Amino acid sequence: MRKQYRAEGLVESDLATSPYEQFAHWFTEATASGLREPNAMVVSTADARGRPSSRTVLMKSFDERGFVFFTNYTSRKGHDLAENPHVSLLFPWHPLARQVIVTGTAERVGRDETAAYFRTRPHGSQLGAWASEQSSPVASREELERAYEELAARYPAGEQVPAPPHWGGIRVTAETVEFWQGRENRLHDRLRYVRAEAGARNGANPAAGGAGNGWRVERLAP
Repeated sequence: MRKQYRAEGLVESDLATSPYEQFAHWFTEATASGLREPNAMVVSTADARGRPSSRTVLMKSFDERGFVFFTNYTSRKGHDLAENPHVSLLFPWHPLARQVIVTGTAERVGRDETAAYFRTRPHGSQLGAWASEQSSPVASREELERAYEELAARYPAGEQVPAPPHWGGIRVTAETVEFWQGRENRLHDRLRYVRAEAGARNGANPAAGGAGNGWRVERLAP
């Protein structure tokens, strides 16, 4: 089950000076292509013992500070990140033969930012954040729906729902960002931005190309 990629290549001279700016270019193209949920990303975490887990979540915003998603802090990923803040993000844009892979560290956003975003969510999603003890065993679907119905009676449509104290945003600050472009004969283009201090820790090639703004770029073999 293979597909021969024939997409246009990616060369160093095409890159923006920062990975966030480059991500914005690719994200705009992914959105314009009609790709369904281009903000869907696989978030991989590991607990204190190094046991990994992955799940798909929706990125809600990004800027030069990092990539933001929202979650229940008592979920498995919430516990993992409390024990081990190192995280990986993967944007799998298969129809475009593209991937973006981010490694970095996670921290909670401020409560003001969480509350501001929570107010923009649909009413039902606000109730769902309270009703579901994410990642915890639940006896039945009926139990989950009963909890939701009780909340719907307490907070009818049009009434403000407070943001749960156990729920909020996570910002992932990138140390590396790899832009992967599928090419013919599996000779894919892989260009990775490495933050200068991360490069020093990880032994990045000092001769690799430069992007500026505290980032260097290196080409990886496919």
